[in-house]
Amino acid sequence: MTPARHGSASIEQPDYWWYRARADLLHAALGSYLGTPTRVLDVGSADGPSVAWMRGVHDRFTIDVDPRGLVAGEGVCGSALALPFADESFDVVAAFDVLEHCEPEETAMSELVRVLRPGGRLLMSVPAYAWAWTDHDIRAGHHRRYTRRRLVSAVERGDLEVLRATYGFGGVFPFFVAERALRLLRQRVGAAPQRLTPVSSTLERLLLVLAGAERRVLGHRDLPFGSSVFLAAVKP
Repeated sequence: MTPARHGSASIEQPDYWWYRARADLLHAALGSYLGTPTRVLDVGSADGPSVAWMRGVHDRFTIDVDPRGLVAGEGVCGSALALPFADESFDVVAAFDVLEHCEPEETAMSELVRVLRPGGRLLMSVPAYAWAWTDHDIRAGHHRRYTRRRLVSAVERGDLEVLRATYGFGGVFPFFVAERALRLLRQRVGAAPQRLTPVSSTLERLLLVLAGAERRVLGHRDLPFGSSVFLAAVKP
């Protein structure tokens, strides 16, 4: 896991609509797999807006390469490629929008599995579709984007059993496609890259309404498309 070129955008703009929506969508899709753990590890936890729902009475440990989002006494600055924790230390390991930053992928997966106890759950999200690659991915420090099948394959190679794998952000998918097309157009004409695409207050409200409707669907049904992939797996 290498630092993004300009740090985590979620730290700089945590109230951006996408981060607010992702927190709710992750909770809807993966919250039931959290269970009642004793120890939880949140990898890539500088991305704080997405994981508030994971807090509880359990011990929670965090790690990120960007120290700005870490809480003193709770967070460790470090890499997913070499987690500074003992084998089989955690009941739940979360890695939300982390694996795409890691090269080699196999090393990161091996580390996530290593620190997970037998019967423990791995909760993940990654960005979807190689065709959606733009300057945003380069600036964010991504190495790849995923399909559901590719993420499932990576997790199963780590000897985990996939419990759920679904796309997310399907409700706002037309906006995502349009935003990617606009980014590619701006690249071609040599315009300065944008970190986060600005949206009007009216469009923001619409996007959050659509994400709210999707949240209710994700509670009981997988989505066939979307700009993210959400996954839960268990270690036998």
